[in-house]
Amino acid sequence: MIILGIESTAHTFGVGIVDSQWKVLANVYDRYTSADKGMIPDEIADHHKQVAEEVLEKALKEAQVMLDSVDQVAYSAGPGLDPALWSGYHFAKDLAARIKKPLVGVNHCCAHLSIGKVWNKLEDPCYLYVSGVNTQIIVSEGGKYHVMGETLDIGLGNMLDKFGRIIGLGFPAGPEIEKLAKNGKYVELPYTVKGMDASFSGLLTKAQQLFAKGVSKEDLCFSLQETAFAMLAEVVERAMAHTGKQELLLVGGVGANKRFCEMLDIMCKERGAVFYKVPVDLAGDQGAMIAWEGFLRKDSYGDVEVKPHWRADEV
Repeated sequence: MIILGIESTAHTFGVGIVDSQWKVLANVYDRYTSADKGMIPDEIADHHKQVAEEVLEKALKEAQVMLDSVDQVAYSAGPGLDPALWSGYHFAKDLAARIKKPLVGVNHCCAHLSIGKVWNKLEDPCYLYVSGVNTQIIVSEGGKYHVMGETLDIGLGNMLDKFGRIIGLGFPAGPEIEKLAKNGKYVELPYTVKGMDASFSGLLTKAQQLFAKGVSKEDLCFSLQETAFAMLAEVVERAMAHTGKQELLLVGGVGANKRFCEMLDIMCKERGAVFYKVPVDLAGDQGAMIAWEGFLRKDSYGDVEVKPHWRADEV
């Protein structure tokens, strides 16, 4: 069985092609970027419309399959930016109609979880899902996802991108912040953990104030990372202790940060657990994970249109 997945929740438009044995045949994407601003929903929607056919053609060529060989079309129905989601949905719906194959809408967050689980061949991990707007600790029990903790305000990825714009790094800022952090030293920033949840808005505000007072970009990037990553290491360790799970899986775009992975790995080793991540090309938003989630949900969902606020614990 050949499944084609379309990702369009945020800045990335991606087309992934996988088979039912979990072989990635293609994973092609194009990302909206900006030198001086963040994600502008209407601009992102236009970007997706402009690159969709080209990304599809590249994916089919890379996979070496004909379009009529595709057995199912999956798309990210949510959560995400409403205009971007509709761009992907209309493209996916037209494509499915063109080749007369089933259309399956899937949850973007769950796609991250599923692809990490199958890639690492895990049984029952504790998930730490950290992307732009999403920051959640998730476990699976009784055939359902449960969110044990999450951000109380903005996601970690968004916080980093917002700070990146403040100091002139453009969008997305995460990779540049990671580079600058290597030459920084620690300055104190708010560490806000409330039970199983974390808050990043105060961290961002204080960093902005210190930057205005002349504290270097390097010191602030280092301190932002160390503080935010430690906050999440604390709450996810508490989740693992509560559930007794011995596997931690980090998914989402922020999972590409090497320092974040290092801190989580240290935490896991200290408690006799094992830390897992996914390759960089599967950490961020892309179509392969949507295709795989579509295969898993082929008997559960169909054309669900767009669900911008669709949580993982509602799946």
